[in-house]
Amino acid sequence: MTSPRPPIPPSADPPNAAGSGHTSTVSEEGRTFPCEECGADLEFHIGVQSLKCPYCGHVKAISLDPDAVVAERDFREMLANIADRRSRDQRDEQQGFKEVRCASCGGTVRFTGTLTSSQCAYCGGPLQLDNVHDSADRIPVDGVLAFQLDRRQAWENLRSWIKSRWFAPSDFKKYGIEGRFNGVYLPFWTFDALTHNRYVGLRGEHYWVTVGSGKSRRRVMRTRWYPASGAFQRFFDDVLVVAGTGLPTRRLDALEPWPLKQCVPFRQEMLSGFLARTYDVELDAGFDQARTIIDAAVADEVRRRIGGDVQQVQSVVTRYDAVTYKHLLLPVWMLAYRFRDKPYQVVVNAGTGEVQGDRPYSGIKITLAVLAGLAATGTIALFVANLG
Repeated sequence: MTSPRPPIPPSADPPNAAGSGHTSTVSEEGRTFPCEECGADLEFHIGVQSLKCPYCGHVKAISLDPDAVVAERDFREMLANIADRRSRDQRDEQQGFKEVRCASCGGTVRFTGTLTSSQCAYCGGPLQLDNVHDSADRIPVDGVLAFQLDRRQAWENLRSWIKSRWFAPSDFKKYGIEGRFNGVYLPFWTFDALTHNRYVGLRGEHYWVTVGSGKSRRRVMRTRWYPASGAFQRFFDDVLVVAGTGLPTRRLDALEPWPLKQCVPFRQEMLSGFLARTYDVELDAGFDQARTIIDAAVADEVRRRIGGDVQQVQSVVTRYDAVTYKHLLLPVWMLAYRFRDKPYQVVVNAGTGEVQGDRPYSGIKITLAVLAGLAATGTIALFVANLG
């Protein structure tokens, strides 16, 4: 005997009332994945890495080609395609909102901005905008990393993270955080590039000389400078850039590294039951951010190649070749909470379990630690003086 379907709001008509109750789409605007056994909406289950019915337990495997790979895409070719579309005044139809009728209960849910997957506000069933991620007006998603940690594991990692926070208030460490984790697929760009780099600079080598006489006699460090120049190539693989605005970018950056090798070609089914966002950082703007990361890494390597004790970099010229990109959706558990009426946010890498977030500090603990440090410094100074 199967479990009952989610309750239907009194004001809504039952879906497919004249038929069996099994539907294949939410409407022309949305999509669900019906259970073959009871007709409820299947959701992606982290434990089995397949679609699973939350009511009758039926499992439906997601068909993936074992030989399929998440392919790199030509960056400049895509920019040319985007420019061509814009020249024909094609606008992105996802900038406003859409209303989607839930197939489970008939309720209507509004999608706003770049949110593309959600839950019905009436029955909790999963909803998705149909074909948003492969719309002709949007750069399609190339790959997705499925959730590897479930909500329980995210909580366990969060509790360990709380206990390890130095200078946190005692009641925060004792009682922890209250709130609800939301599973979200967030958009990212990755970029590959072969860089050709030429640099000119100066290598500084320190040496010591003795100056003055008598009581003014002392040793002084000076620097000899030598010209340095050279050229080298360096390949950058999967430089990761957050492709959404309004997100805790600093915290998301701190979640790296991601197990990107575990990404699989995008399948819409894997989003079922989770929130998801499409990108709102355009591809060219994403590459500008990636270039900042790459240029900083090139500058560090230039200094290493110049060598010496200190360096002066006078110029670096970098040419980018073979630039490719991927559009990925990566899984994050996000939680917003309040402590003493102040808001905080925590994010968990749902592929590795890494936790990053904001937390409160105890002013009393910090003050005591500073005083203890000053006391220890004074004791050491007194000990040294007594030795003298």
